[in-house]
Amino acid sequence: MLSADDPLPFRPERVLIAGVTGVGKTSLAGRIAARWDLVHHELDALHHGPNWTPRPEFLDDVRAFAATDRWITEWQYTSKGTNEILPRRADLLLWLDYPFRIARRRLIRRTWKRRMFRTELWNGNVEPNLWHALTVRGDENILDWQKNTRTKWDERMPRIETEHPHLTIVRLRHPRETERWLAR
Repeated sequence: MLSADDPLPFRPERVLIAGVTGVGKTSLAGRIAARWDLVHHELDALHHGPNWTPRPEFLDDVRAFAATDRWITEWQYTSKGTNEILPRRADLLLWLDYPFRIARRRLIRRTWKRRMFRTELWNGNVEPNLWHALTVRGDENILDWQKNTRTKWDERMPRIETEHPHLTIVRLRHPRETERWLAR
């Protein structure tokens, strides 16, 4: 596993970005896509159909872009089958392993903005109002989801390293490290 200070041994062409919900995977994917001339495939856009219904074509769409030569995406929907597709094709995994307080602050800010301004997301979907985020509990609440899954990448990473030895992993522990890594 590489750190922010280690040089990459190659020019990546298929990149996964892992991290807890709200940490900034999609924003970073967009920035890297522009810098490295990669196609950004946003998994949320592929997964969510109208009215937040999972699209039946989701895994077919993931397989299709994963088979191409140059892409970047967020690694999520692991329980829905992306574990079987994405890490086999990727050559670089960026792990945003930021302190929980940073991830939490980012998710609260994003959730508040999207819900207050009724931001249209994928396929016409709009997140529920702010009251929903404050009153609903469990997996239906994005803040609870983040809290309950915050250690999943710590738990998975040793297995990922073992099962995918071809995958170069860069662990970025703070947004400042990420910026320093990008500058290199």
